[in-house]
Amino acid sequence: MANRRNWLYAMLALTGGFIGGTLASELSPTAAMAAWRSRTVKAQEFVLLDKAGTQRGVMEVTERGTADLGLMDGSGHNRAEFRVAKDGGAAVAFYDQNAARRVVVGETPTGRNGIAIYASGGRQLATLSVSDNDESSLTLYDPTTGRARVGLGVTSTGAPALVLFDPNGKDRLELHIGAKGEPGIALADESGKTIAGMPERAAPQQ
Repeated sequence: MANRRNWLYAMLALTGGFIGGTLASELSPTAAMAAWRSRTVKAQEFVLLDKAGTQRGVMEVTERGTADLGLMDGSGHNRAEFRVAKDGGAAVAFYDQNAARRVVVGETPTGRNGIAIYASGGRQLATLSVSDNDESSLTLYDPTTGRARVGLGVTSTGAPALVLFDPNGKDRLELHIGAKGEPGIALADESGKTIAGMPERAAPQQ
């Protein structure tokens, strides 16, 4: 049961790294968004202006080798961005009028793909993720601390599980059904140690 809980914590609590790490670091408003306003066509950059001269889009290859397309609204606010990194990771991000990231859809070089949703303050609230070995998970986060509070996942063998985390992000309660259909419940203390469980047991032979 402890091994199952360790796997679930890695799958559900840490899937925020899908977007919160490698891709999200690539998806803050870039220097391309602030490119100087001129009718410019270059090998590495294209700047799009509207009739009033307001910058509405930038397409470029950054110094880090990322192909980037950024689009702005009529007031010049960064609202959408499409990026493909040098290592193959790709993502589409949407921003609010304050340039805060709100939604990111992407795929990492390791094969994990999914969608992340953010609060107006920038904290990640939810992640739906699927790995390259077909494990899927939905993780919901505390809007105040940003820690995982609820995780729902299905393994590559079809075994589902629901995990609840305490305010410190510790796995405290798990409900799962094994690949062969056997249900179980596990409870843990604040240190993560299993303190109780209720696995289904086969009925004794008559």
